[in-house]
Amino acid sequence: MTRDNAPDEMADGTGQVKPHWRRLQSSLFALGHETLAERARLLDQAFAEEGITAILPGEQAVNWSCDPIPLPLSASEFAALEDGLARRAELLELILADLYGPQTLMAEGLIPPELVYGNPAFLRPCRNPDGIRRGRHLSFYAADMLRGSDGAWRVLADRTGQAQGIAYALENRRILARVVPELFQYQKIEQLRQYLEVMSDALQSQAQDGGGIALLSAGHADPMWFEHVLLSRELSIGLVESGDLTLRGGSVFLKTLRGLQRIGVLFRRKDGERVDSLELAAGAGVPGLLDSIRSGAVRMVNDAGTALVEAPALAAFLPTLARRLLNEDLRLQSQATLWLGEGAVVRTVLRDLEGWVVRAATDGGSPPVVPMMLSTAERDDLAARMAADPAGFAATVAPTPSLAPCAGPRGLEARPIALRMFMTFDGTRWRALPGGLARAMSEEDALAGRLPRNAVSKDVWVMADETSVIHSPFALATPALAIRRTAGDLPSRVADNFYWLGRYLERLEEGARLQRATITRILRPSPSARETSELQILIACLSNVRMMDPEDASVLGAGMLAGSVMKAFRPNGGMRRVLAHVSRQVETLRDRLTGEMHAVLTRSLRELGEKMRHLPAESNIRALEVTSHLTSEILQFAATVAGLAAENMVRGGGRLFLDFGRRMERAQAIAAELRQVLDQPGAATQPGRVETGLRLALELRDSVITYRNRYLGILQPAPALDLILADEANPRGLAFQLAAARELLREIAEDGDMLLLAMEPLLQETRDIVHAVLQSPDQMAATARLPPRLRQLDLAIADVGDRVSRRYFTLLPVARSLGMEPEPLRGAA
Repeated sequence: MTRDNAPDEMADGTGQVKPHWRRLQSSLFALGHETLAERARLLDQAFAEEGITAILPGEQAVNWSCDPIPLPLSASEFAALEDGLARRAELLELILADLYGPQTLMAEGLIPPELVYGNPAFLRPCRNPDGIRRGRHLSFYAADMLRGSDGAWRVLADRTGQAQGIAYALENRRILARVVPELFQYQKIEQLRQYLEVMSDALQSQAQDGGGIALLSAGHADPMWFEHVLLSRELSIGLVESGDLTLRGGSVFLKTLRGLQRIGVLFRRKDGERVDSLELAAGAGVPGLLDSIRSGAVRMVNDAGTALVEAPALAAFLPTLARRLLNEDLRLQSQATLWLGEGAVVRTVLRDLEGWVVRAATDGGSPPVVPMMLSTAERDDLAARMAADPAGFAATVAPTPSLAPCAGPRGLEARPIALRMFMTFDGTRWRALPGGLARAMSEEDALAGRLPRNAVSKDVWVMADETSVIHSPFALATPALAIRRTAGDLPSRVADNFYWLGRYLERLEEGARLQRATITRILRPSPSARETSELQILIACLSNVRMMDPEDASVLGAGMLAGSVMKAFRPNGGMRRVLAHVSRQVETLRDRLTGEMHAVLTRSLRELGEKMRHLPAESNIRALEVTSHLTSEILQFAATVAGLAAENMVRGGGRLFLDFGRRMERAQAIAAELRQVLDQPGAATQPGRVETGLRLALELRDSVITYRNRYLGILQPAPALDLILADEANPRGLAFQLAAARELLREIAEDGDMLLLAMEPLLQETRDIVHAVLQSPDQMAATARLPPRLRQLDLAIADVGDRVSRRYFTLLPVARSLGMEPEPLRGAA
């Protein structure tokens, strides 16, 4: 890749600014270098806070950025590109139909068999030899292009598998318009929203027998998860993973809490070889999905095997194939490419290796090798591999990409540009996104390959033609939708994720409360005997919830305790682990959270993660104080999440299971915590230990003020236990959690359901425990005997949570015990 004779995107051959750049150039000069640099910084910040780079704390950042200077295209140039890409897409559709059908092109010698049978993207189970098929192979298509030294655009790579990157283009436009609005003044630019309507209608037109539409993703671990979330939201379709789907009678259904929902179209956004675990990659897809596609019960767009024609070597044969299949020459040429498996072609390339870009013959996703950027030893090694296996390589003439102005640290700088455009078949013709995704490349950047996670991108403008007519997307007749207000339509996997988000949030909050109470006592000078006893109890509680190592539980020296407490906030510590769990669940649920809620959560999680990473060393005299402030921030974060859920989430569905998870986790924590504070050595004979435990339990339940207002500070076991266990009006008490969980279950369970019935004995047990202590002649002694009973209550609550998980998340049948039945709770019927 060289800059010699590189064309200029902004200037014509005489050095004059091109007409469609003139207004933009005036706006850039009006802003000035310093303002542009500041706007570039604000763009990066916006992407980090709410866009593509908003990822999990502690994971490698996605260094995607948008240059503040867009790349404009004239209306006439865009129209020519759209026409050329439309014919190219139609050619690729015909090639796919033949290679997955009669394969006459190979029989005629127009396509070498090595590029088909040796291509891992050729999925044999997708072939239909009789040539009869329903619908198209290709509905979405993208192409990577460079403008050559002659001023003509040429295709460097075809993207027929998933045509990724539309979401990045949409985000570039949205954020650039907000951060640098001056550039958009006095400009007539084609809008992008209409293209989303075209995509939506294209999917609707392929729906089978009224079935729903869903975007099939590999999940939040996929590097393109951001795009999956945004597209599903913008197109108003479901976002599903393979585990969410099942086959019944040959049709595809989405598993929801209330049953199965029919799916008619799957918008594929995962590798084609991973869609069916029965006929393709084992364990990676929906068993039998390909058979359902073959029968016409469901449509997949694009088809699973469409990445076949991304093979770089195929570009060498497209001119001949266009004349054979379209009866015309290619309107948009490829960058000159040779397949080295033909005759003496490899010797031709090896004579001047630095003049070529070398790529794997069949893998369109692999990055190319630029020999001129290699050392002598590396070039020799590459040449040896090419000579040994020439059929495995394709060589493209080293391009001279055009240059466009970019904002740099020292002002404007010219950088090579690659352009990706996106096409959709609307049922009648191919339509292009009136824009695209441009990349400003450095010298060592790959010219093609998968969309990079680290790139400097540009918003692409298509300047509106003054005489153009805006065409609305064709309308489809769709049946009227019935009004639905059910919580059970939530996919089971999503409900499970919300449930565990609630549990992890509660664990984070519970850990912070214990840590804060512990640090407060460590920081007190000359602690009293009662405070020392409380500290011992708190250490045991922290150890029980894995926020402190068990071997540290016996350490009483304040200095050593400080290190033990802070260890939970260090890498691999308990608080860091729980924070990571919360972060993963938030990212998994990105498509189910409002933009505001997701932005607040991710920003807060990143800030908490950063503060944990930068806590002072234990030797710093203020280390514990800083850590105490951090626990307060964690508690504020938990309160913020609760408020956001209450005000931003529809009652039911995701909020239901988020709240249910929190209630069940808190209920277990209360039972376990109370058992821990009462289960102290000598408690049966030393009432003071029981009193200390009860005081601490009230503090941890944030109920000290309520108790004081009710009982004027006179501590007795029965009233304290009533507030902690049996008072359904105390939001920090156990009965409140159980009653709330019961009401949440009523929204999805039928009257008389065994799960609902299981909640009543738990609530009755809380009342029975308080009543038993109240009636005892020695309340302190009766309280000291409660730990085994509280342990049993804890296990019973956990059992209800497991039954909910089996019923609604894993969709397993009700478990049947072949051994002894569990011992019933005291007081249970």
